[in-house]
Amino acid sequence: MDLTALARRREVVLLVLIALLLAAVGARAPVFLTPASLGDVLTDTAILLMLACGQMAVILTRGIDLSVASNMAFTGMCTALLSKYHPELPIAVTLALAPLIGFCLGAVNGALIAWVKIPPIVVTLGTLSAYRGMIFILSGGASVVTHEFSRPYLDFPRQSLFGVSALLWIALVVCAGMAVFLNFSRTGRSLYAVGGNPLAARYVGIGIERCQFLVYCLSGAIAGLCGYLWVSRYAIAFTEVAFGYELTVIAACVIGGVSVAGGIGSVSGCLLGGLFLGIIGNALPVIQVSPFWQMAISGFVILCAVIVNSRSEARKGKLILRETEPPVPAPLQVRPETPS
Repeated sequence: MDLTALARRREVVLLVLIALLLAAVGARAPVFLTPASLGDVLTDTAILLMLACGQMAVILTRGIDLSVASNMAFTGMCTALLSKYHPELPIAVTLALAPLIGFCLGAVNGALIAWVKIPPIVVTLGTLSAYRGMIFILSGGASVVTHEFSRPYLDFPRQSLFGVSALLWIALVVCAGMAVFLNFSRTGRSLYAVGGNPLAARYVGIGIERCQFLVYCLSGAIAGLCGYLWVSRYAIAFTEVAFGYELTVIAACVIGGVSVAGGIGSVSGCLLGGLFLGIIGNALPVIQVSPFWQMAISGFVILCAVIVNSRSEARKGKLILRETEPPVPAPLQVRPETPS
């Protein structure tokens, strides 16, 4: 079975698990399966889905971005302060400025990883703390609360079109754009090559450093956009916004079939992984299950996903060895000499 078929089978299994989870929760609390409740679940999960798509691009190149939540919190604080002190600012300016700030923060990660050659986990672990500290310096340790925001700042994500919230429409555009980029652009396909076999990618002329810089900028821009959406949705900005959320984002990718070894993953898998976590996060409180069980269930699912990924990659390695095994030379045949 090739990798594409294996990935599709995993996505089908994950989709079945989501359906079974919904059925089990619906049997306990039928109100959870109402259209309004399911719409709320999708809206609550929208930010996670966008961040997972950005994180997936990073993991495809054998990287990791632990600073996405800090990036999101810093950008959210920047836009919140702008809304507080400049309430006349058009919402279009905020929507343009948020991903730009996130892009700059991601560019710092990308430059250090691509050209200074510092390991991704070291760089992003450092910027995780640095960006959190910058929030405290920027805000003076104070929070921005509901009544200090301008109305357009708070109202935009809550607007709806055809019964769907603006937040969900934005997530749809971001995820669809990422799918098109990865599947139909030359640069997007290059990310798979960089993660699958960096040496071969360099031999065929793919700029590995350029790809690495690009994915961290992309992840940062998405995190910046999500920073505004998060603060606007919950109507508060403070230093600890989304603290630890980067682990949930990585979990969504791993559950969705993205290989931490790089080169394997799909946007549809990420969406299913994020949706699975979103349903767990919204369903367990409804059926009065402790949040600690939510963490335990998520951890168990992540371990299962990692085991499946490892077995798939081992199987892929065996297939490659089998296909590239040199043919056994045919034995030499000695013809008897004919008498002259």
